[in-house]
Amino acid sequence: MQKMTEQERAAQDNRLKERLSRIKYKIMVLSGKGGVGKTTVAVNLAYGLAAGKKRVGLLDIDIHGPNIAKMLGIEGNKLSASDSGIEAIAVFPGLKAVSLALLFENHDQPIIWRGPLKMITIKQFLADVNWGELDFLIIDSPPGTGDEPLSVCQLIQGVHPGRDSKENTKGGGGSEGGYGAVIVTTPQDVAILDSRKSVNFAKELKVPVLGIIENMSGFICPHCQKEIDLFGTGGGEKSAADLGVPFLGRIPFEAAIVKSGDKGRPFIHFGKEGQSAKIMDEIINKITLQMDKNGL
Repeated sequence: MQKMTEQERAAQDNRLKERLSRIKYKIMVLSGKGGVGKTTVAVNLAYGLAAGKKRVGLLDIDIHGPNIAKMLGIEGNKLSASDSGIEAIAVFPGLKAVSLALLFENHDQPIIWRGPLKMITIKQFLADVNWGELDFLIIDSPPGTGDEPLSVCQLIQGVHPGRDSKENTKGGGGSEGGYGAVIVTTPQDVAILDSRKSVNFAKELKVPVLGIIENMSGFICPHCQKEIDLFGTGGGEKSAADLGVPFLGRIPFEAAIVKSGDKGRPFIHFGKEGQSAKIMDEIINKITLQMDKNGL
């Protein structure tokens, strides 16, 4: 990759500022570990907002395991360039998406990059994609607290520095600067332990924590419709109370959710009658009300 000149870097910084200034809210979706359904939450959050007549962008910054293209049913599409920059893929009225998976022909090709290349790519997605005017940019981050979420936090805060207030430092549900983080966990202890690290990561970086979602909270039997505590329940809510951040809700483990993700049909839209879709709608309402309440 060719090294940028100082002039080129300054021009990209200006584009970054201009692009982000046209996006009202930026929400990072984080998890402490993999396998908790973070991407499922991010995809359905973005889809649900778009279905509610919001203008939404979904950015996949999981460099090594980008999955949103499959979960949105847009595999086979390719990003293109225009005079306005990189053009995101239109998914649904009001929803557009960008992922590294939309650049490569071979989906089995591993991405073997160190941190600096990841930072360059993420900055290009934020600065050079023609996002246009958006109400929300949902950013699906890989598990953990490494290069990718750190890069996003630094880039967004460089444009929208939050006030170093007591509320902001604690991550107590504020959203200074028009951005915040949603943490996804499952109920069992090992996932809760890692999710607490994600909350503290956000607090360290002065990123307001909008709340914790407890995913796979009980299994809904497809035959008798009874709920079984497959992974336990209540761990996410207790963790939110202990850490002083909002609890957004529990999403049960339903077989239909797995099938909808594999087919690229987000459950919040294509399974509207299911319990999980209704819970996801409630979570979206909590997030939007919380951000609006803080005057952003």
